[in-house]
Amino acid sequence: MSIQERVLTGDRITGKLHLGHYVGSLQNRLRLQEQYETFILLADVQALTTHFDKPKVISDNLRNVALDYLSVELDPNKSTIYIQSMIPEIAELTVYFSMFVTVNSLRHNPTIKTEAMERGYTDMYYGFLGYPVSQAADMAICKATLIPVGEDQIPHIEHARKIVRRFNDLYAPVLVEPKALVGQRLEGLDGNSKMSKSMGNAIFLDSSPEEVQQQMKRAKTDPGRVHKHDPGNPDICTIYAYHEAFRPDECSEIREGCKRGTIGCAACKQQVTAAIHELLEPIREKRSYYEQRPDVINEILAEGTKRTQKIAKSTMDEVREAMGINYLG
Repeated sequence: MSIQERVLTGDRITGKLHLGHYVGSLQNRLRLQEQYETFILLADVQALTTHFDKPKVISDNLRNVALDYLSVELDPNKSTIYIQSMIPEIAELTVYFSMFVTVNSLRHNPTIKTEAMERGYTDMYYGFLGYPVSQAADMAICKATLIPVGEDQIPHIEHARKIVRRFNDLYAPVLVEPKALVGQRLEGLDGNSKMSKSMGNAIFLDSSPEEVQQQMKRAKTDPGRVHKHDPGNPDICTIYAYHEAFRPDECSEIREGCKRGTIGCAACKQQVTAAIHELLEPIREKRSYYEQRPDVINEILAEGTKRTQKIAKSTMDEVREAMGINYLG
C-alpha cells in the first residue's frame, strides 16, 4: 500500500482557541500545510464526551474555532477543514475497531486516567472511556501518516497505532499506522504547566489589547525576586517562557539580564506584552474580516467536509472488502 504523507490535526469544539493552541499546534500547522497534504478536524463528536449535556456550547463554538483557524491564516486551499459529525464513516469504523479493543487497554491509557482524575469521574461514561477508539478511526479514515500532538497525547497515538496494526493483521493491510509529531507546550499565566480555558489562565486569540494588558499583569514571575535589582531565575518564570515563545531572538539577553538583576520584572512583562500585541493584531483583523462573511466560512467548511467524505467513503469501501462485509458489492 503506497500513500503520500498526510497530516491530520484538529481541536475539540469546547471553546475559543488561545495562545497555548497557537504555540502548541497552530504555528506547526502553518508550516505543515506548506509541506504536506493537511486535514484539520473540527471534533464536535469528541467534544460530546465531556459536553454531552451542553450541546449548545459545541454548536456555538464550532464557528468560533473555524474563525480562529482562518484568522491565523490556515489556508483552506492547502488545509482541508472539515466537521467530524458530518463524516458518518468515522462512526462506522469506530464500531468495527471497538470489537477488538479491550476495556482494560482503555482504562490503562495514561491520558484517560489523568483526564478522568482531573474531571473527578468515579464512573466513566462509555463515550469518554472509548474516545481513543474514535480518535483512531479519525486517523485511519483519512489514512493520516503524521499527527501533530502535545506530549500528553502520545499515548493516544500509540493506542491508535496498535488498533490499526491489529486491524491490518486480522483482515488485510489497508489502513495506515500514524506517527506522532510532538509540539511545544505553553504554560499558563499562573505558571501551570498548561494554558487552559478551564483553568482560567489563558489569553485568547481574539483578546483585545486591553484584555491582554490586564491578563499579563497577573502573569507569574520568579516569586523569590522581591526587588527590581535582585537576581532572578528565568527557569521558574512564566514571563521568560513567553519570551522563549514570542521573542526567541532576545532570549539570551533577557536571560542574562534577569540573572544579573539588570532588567526588572515589570519591564520584562512590558516587552513580552508588546510582542503578544504584535502577534494578535493581524489575527484580530483577519477574524473581523471573516466574521463579516459567514457565507465564506460555510462554503469553506462545506467544501472541506465534502472532500473528506470522498476519502472516507473510499477508505470504508476497502475496510468492508477486507472484512468480507461488502455483501452486495
